[in-house]
Amino acid sequence: MPRWVNRPEGSNWGDFGADDQIGRMNLLTPERRRAALAEVREGIAFTLSLPLDYPGAMIAMRKPPRLFVEQLDGEPAYNQVNDHCSDVMCDDGVVLYTQFSTQWDSLAHMGQKFDADGDGLAEKVYYNGYRADEHLLGPDHPEGPCAKALGIENMAAAGIQGRGVMVNFKAVYGKEYFWVGYDEMMRTLEAQKVDVQKGDFLLMHTGYDEEVLAMNRQPDKSKLDLTGSVLNGNDPRLLKWIDDSGIVAICSDNLAVEGYDWNAPPGADHPILPLHELCLFKLGIHLGELWLLHELADWLLAHERSAFLLTAPPLRLPGAVGSPATPIATV
Repeated sequence: MPRWVNRPEGSNWGDFGADDQIGRMNLLTPERRRAALAEVREGIAFTLSLPLDYPGAMIAMRKPPRLFVEQLDGEPAYNQVNDHCSDVMCDDGVVLYTQFSTQWDSLAHMGQKFDADGDGLAEKVYYNGYRADEHLLGPDHPEGPCAKALGIENMAAAGIQGRGVMVNFKAVYGKEYFWVGYDEMMRTLEAQKVDVQKGDFLLMHTGYDEEVLAMNRQPDKSKLDLTGSVLNGNDPRLLKWIDDSGIVAICSDNLAVEGYDWNAPPGADHPILPLHELCLFKLGIHLGELWLLHELADWLLAHERSAFLLTAPPLRLPGAVGSPATPIATV
């Protein structure tokens, strides 16, 4: 039986197949990877991940990594020496919140209440019609919590390497809080000669990452909430451009890519994060957040370039709805 009768207006559900779970990553073809390789001229690599214990405690349900050591032969498996050899051994484990620091959102990260059955009742559904409690199993389920569909392992298996393009909003609008709509996006792309192509990863530098680093794991959320440019998800022309552009992902150095106001919810029938609705729910465009972009952005601007090779796989962790990432940009 089909998972949906109605698909959301403006969505691409089914366009990549009835069982598709990677969305726009289907556009990451061998031709696009070859185009990305052609952008490597200097062989210089930039690491685009924060240390994974940054930004520090900022969202209550996301906590910093915690390393631990298990016992081996009754002793901690750390600086351990076997009496029969000269080896000194360390082994550890980690409790890791998948979206605490530099991260990818999977397509299971955010869905909507939507009448996919055509019966007049809204269900909890995700990209391509996958269902809450059937495919996205909560902690009360014997097999939960687990994304049986749309988990981050699908993105990992897709081979996340392609052409990245940088939009340096900080260079145009500074580090003050600034809403970027269609006009501001077009103005920046033209000024920085950014050629966005189908299958590209769009990266946005706002200066948020520099503020996070300066706070040294003691984030001042009230200050960060007023730092850097954010996309205006309420601008329909910007949303249409994102769709028409053919980009496979949007990655930013800030917390949510788009602007939002949790104190002024838009109402039960409207999303508080309309760009998340467009990207994750309707189009299957993955979102990357809290990336470390200032060094790459400064280098590209100084060399009058905007494109590079991006290699950014998430963890191949079955059932997870997000993942830490250590992206690498090569110029």
